Amino acid sequence: MAVTDGAGILKHPDRLFISGQWVPASSGRMIDVIAPATEEVFLTIAEADESDIDRAVDAARRAFDSGPWPRMSHSERAGFLNRIADALDARADDIAAIWPNEMGIIHAMARPFAGTIGGVYRYYAGLADSFAWEERFENPMFGGDYALIVNEPVGVVGAIVPWNAPVNIMAYKLAPALIAGCTCILKMSPEAPGTGYILAEIAEAVGLPPGVLNMVTADRAASERLVRHPGVDKIGFTGSSAVGKRIAGICAERMARCTLELGGKSAAVILDDYDIEQAAQSLVGSACAMTGQICSSLTRIVVGANRHDQLVDALASGFAQVVVGDPFDPATGMGPLAMQRQRDRVEDMVRQAERDGNRIVTGGKRPAHLNRGWFYEPTVIANAENSDFIAREEIFGPVLTVIKARDEEQAITIANDTRFGLNNSVFTNDTQRAYAVARRLQSGTVGHNGWRSDMSIGFGGFKESGIGREGGVNGLRAYLEPKTLIMENCGQGDKG
Repeated sequence: MAVTDGAGILKHPDRLFISGQWVPASSGRMIDVIAPATEEVFLTIAEADESDIDRAVDAARRAFDSGPWPRMSHSERAGFLNRIADALDARADDIAAIWPNEMGIIHAMARPFAGTIGGVYRYYAGLADSFAWEERFENPMFGGDYALIVNEPVGVVGAIVPWNAPVNIMAYKLAPALIAGCTCILKMSPEAPGTGYILAEIAEAVGLPPGVLNMVTADRAASERLVRHPGVDKIGFTGSSAVGKRIAGICAERMARCTLELGGKSAAVILDDYDIEQAAQSLVGSACAMTGQICSSLTRIVVGANRHDQLVDALASGFAQVVVGDPFDPATGMGPLAMQRQRDRVEDMVRQAERDGNRIVTGGKRPAHLNRGWFYEPTVIANAENSDFIAREEIFGPVLTVIKARDEEQAITIANDTRFGLNNSVFTNDTQRAYAVARRLQSGTVGHNGWRSDMSIGFGGFKESGIGREGGVNGLRAYLEPKTLIMENCGQGDKG
């Protein structure tokens, strides 16, 4: 059943969570979270200002420098992560009620996905016993009897999450940071703060020591204060490439660490042996997921020139079957875009494509049967050149651009001709051919025969799509500082 009032889900939406306490925002300001399907207020929450950021950083700094968290064993910290995981499982219905009301994902997708989030915390809890926290090396080059690499927590972490999939994205920042021994400031987006509140409530309920997890919601000025704060050792950011570049510059000024998961303009390369109808069916499904508001979405479709029109027709036919509407209606296949400015952006980009001479085959407008909400029809743009504006800029909406290629070699060249490098896919029935093409595609992930992503293994991009990786073991290493110890055997208390 649809939930239209988020205040009934959260205990303290008018507060921030700092040093284990629910405290008023210094600004006294509140933020209205607008449900994208109805344009009505779903939730009103406290807005942090720069002084609140300072309070949160001070709390995290004290917790790291003198609190118990970094001094616990990894197994002790794993116990907390497992309790967080259990609590997230118990609140999967709440997460699934909030998510569609913040960014428009259909409930049929949100509910099963919400049930997987606890598994992220369990995975990193499991690394307490299996990860090589210390490695031993014999006969150091310049003296000493042996050396150790010890992996220590990087320190205080500022985790900045976007509005499209916050509960998933924050898990892949916070879970590895916490098992490493870091303390954290979680900065939620003003458009989608609800799941951050749920996690803060869980942190309080499981008894996480004060200051280990602090949660605030803030806009740009306060967010920049978090990035610039000298008490923050590392920033983990997911968002646009433009903002990521600014964060990278600020962090470089003070040598702070950063992991940046940024934008994409990912290509689906359809090779000549793959069935067009099957490819279209896959692409239609992935294009409508989260209304196309996925950074790794396959928005450039590269196909042989002789099959271009067939693929365009198949995509248009597939989109015609998609029901656009209420994200809580089981019959709905795609919900609204997250906010008015996002729909305006998508509309403007499609109009620009028309001005550039591209052909809008289907979609390209608001659904006629919906008189409120930030809805937009799934759209196919044909006869595009890879140099066109619509093929260069990230859309973040349900818009597919189809591009002709002479042959496989040109298709690979087109796929790589972008400043981004987050994701790509290759469609072929030949696994060896898929592997060979995948190795030549310049992106952090390459899928076979569909949009693929698995943050539990690893996620991140080449070029302007980011720095570093999240998920898997490499996602843990991002929150560690390796230290070399060169030791002598003194006969007493030797490290075996």
